[in-house]
Amino acid sequence: MKEVVLTKVLSEEVSRIYEEMASDYDAVASALNFSCDGCPDNCCDSYFLHHTYTEWAYLWQGVRELEESRQQELLKRARQYILECTRVEALGERPQVICPILDEGRCSLYAYRLMVCRTHGVPALMRRPDGQTLSFPGCFRCQDIVKKKYVHDSQAPHVERTPLLQRLVAVERELLGGKPHLYPRVKLTIAQMLVNGPPTLPTPHCERSGGTSHV
Repeated sequence: MKEVVLTKVLSEEVSRIYEEMASDYDAVASALNFSCDGCPDNCCDSYFLHHTYTEWAYLWQGVRELEESRQQELLKRARQYILECTRVEALGERPQVICPILDEGRCSLYAYRLMVCRTHGVPALMRRPDGQTLSFPGCFRCQDIVKKKYVHDSQAPHVERTPLLQRLVAVERELLGGKPHLYPRVKLTIAQMLVNGPPTLPTPHCERSGGTSHV
């Protein structure tokens, strides 16, 4: 097994993608006069799954910047999170558990938080490779604002996720040596990414007879 590590160039590209996501988010939030301030809810208890080695590796860049004691505390919380989610899922329900990296209402890995964490809240659109357009209405508070200001939801400003997602996919492809189809798909919560450790990959079967991994 070999750890998946972002090169400096790829890490910088992820940072730029995240910065542009934040800029697009802020522009839509401003147009809607939307803010999380004073909200009685906390979106960090939403059950999100994440799907790229890129974001997994980037998250671990942030983890490694923390002191060892802080890392161990996050891992302890992550294990508890997984146990609670497993218990709730066994009941046939969707988990709603506070993210293990949250500290007193603030993300302890804010600069390294994943894409879904950065885009949830305001309306957004995404075009899938098959041409289908997916619409995300935003959180309940934002939906209330849209209903009061617009006759139809489609009139509201929104974040267009597609171009930035395409760039993230390009990073993922380069990270995996242009052969993402050779590796297991990622489908993990942040807690699972922490407990599993930094992402690693096996040498593809077709390369085990003396070839070297392209990761």
